[in-house]
Formats: sequence, structure tokens, C-alpha cells
Amino acid sequence: MTPEKIAFENHKLEKRLCRQTGQAIADFNMIEAGDRVMVCLSGGKDSYGLLDILLRLQARAPVPFELVAVNLDQKQPGFPADVLPRYLQNLGIEHHIETQDTYSIVKAKIPEGKTTCSLCSRLRRGILYTVARRLRCNKIALGHHRDDILQTLFLNLFFGGKLKGMPPKLTTDNGEFIVIRPLAYVAEKDLLRWAAHRQFPIIPCNLCGSQENLQRQVVGDMLRDWDKKHPGRLESLFTALQNVAPSHLMDQNLYDFKHLQTTGIPNPDGDTAFDPIAAASTPAATASGEHVVQLRL
Repeated sequence: MTPEKIAFENHKLEKRLCRQTGQAIADFNMIEAGDRVMVCLSGGKDSYGLLDILLRLQARAPVPFELVAVNLDQKQPGFPADVLPRYLQNLGIEHHIETQDTYSIVKAKIPEGKTTCSLCSRLRRGILYTVARRLRCNKIALGHHRDDILQTLFLNLFFGGKLKGMPPKLTTDNGEFIVIRPLAYVAEKDLLRWAAHRQFPIIPCNLCGSQENLQRQVVGDMLRDWDKKHPGRLESLFTALQNVAPSHLMDQNLYDFKHLQTTGIPNPDGDTAFDPIAAASTPAATASGEHVVQLRL
């Protein structure tokens, strides 16, 4: 590929990342005028990409808002503590490095060979809330992307017995802050390409990233395999998260099945799922490239 072609493709990628991130921010009203957003920076490709894209959007945003980059140094052995401060200083943006030895706590509490993610996440979350309060931030931005959201959906389906994903916006446990995921519409493969183009100084996680056969990793591999073999399937799955029909599920807290009565009025949400014409014309069905099975009652 020629240098001109590479530059062209990178420009297209930048436009797509900014468009998708801006669209998610607008759709869910993630950032408003006067917000002070704490951007959690781990040293991985996703959080680097998040900060990089938010800085680009901030420069052209119609409303003013502040960004504060925050890294939690968990004192993992071999962690290059100078990398992120140097990177952020070179960017010339407001930042804060919080040092807390959660590594020792996790290692002391979790038996060897067991998954550390749950305890590590809880400890990290509590510390970040404290830092957000100290820095006077009202929003906390995390680098989770589309594939993370889909992975969480399947993890809950397979192992939690819940039809539950990862919301693009929510309040924290204590109700004090709003957590946002501006990369909700962004595919992981695009973030990988962007990280390579921007040459982010990636820092691997030696605590959880080195653990093999994690269920999230297994589900992630499954989704990546689907993406290769069935183009459009992940897009269809993600669309489904935004197109929920409670009357066609079984949660009695979301839909009053017990008191359902006939009305004599046509129901637009009836059994249209079994209509072969409707099924064949559904964008989600055709986007996946899969054959539509025509069911007749």
C-alpha cells in the first residue's frame, strides 16, 4: 500500500471514529455544557483511543467542557510508571496519577489461579470515585467499546442468566457521578488500527491480562470468529440491543402478561416475527448476510 493510500485510509478511520463517538455522545446526551469529565486512562489501546478522540471532539464541540486524564497506578510489578505521565505531559492536558497498591490486596485475597477481575474492578471503582470527587469531576468516561458491550451481553446470558449488557450511560453505585462510554458504537478492530497508527505507548496489564482462559476472553474470541465468518452479524446483534420488544420476552416486571386482554384493535407488536415478508425485509436480518428462515403457522 502506498503512503498516499495509507494516509487516505487513516483519514477515513479518524472520521469514522469521531463520527461514531460523537453520535453516541449525542444519542445518549453523555456530555453537556460545563461538564468536567474524568477520562480513565489504563495504558491500553481503548483508553488511549478514548482520550485521543475526545480531545479531537472537544476542539470542535459546540459546547465547552473540560477533560481530566486520570491513571490509577496499582503498583503492579514491572509497571513502567514513567510512561503515562510523560505521554500526558507531552499532550499538555490536565492529568492526575493516583498511586494505590491494589495489586498486593488482590494477590493476598484471591487464591492463585482464580480470576482477579471482580475484586480488582471493585477496588479500582471505589478509588476512581474518590479521585473524581477530589478533582471536582461530574462525569467519568470509560473506554469500553461495542465489542465489550456485546461480550458482556453474552457473559450474562451464558453465566448469569440475565438478558443484560453494558449501558452507554449510568449513574454510579452511590448516585454521585454519571459514567459514560463514548466508544459504545466503535468496533474494537478500528481501535486496534487507530492505536497502531497513533503509536500509543501501550502498557500491558500484568494482573488480569496475563490470565488465560478467562470467560470474557473466550466470548471475545467467539465474537471475533463470528465477525470473520459472518460479516454483519455483530452489527445485527448490536442493533438488537437498541431494538428491544418486552412483549416478546418473558420478564413480567417489564410487561404485564397476567392482565393482557383482547381489545379488537390490531396490534402492531403482534406475531409479526413469524411473517416471512416482514422478516426478510428487516435490516438486521439482511445486514447479517444470513438466510432468513420463513416460518408459517
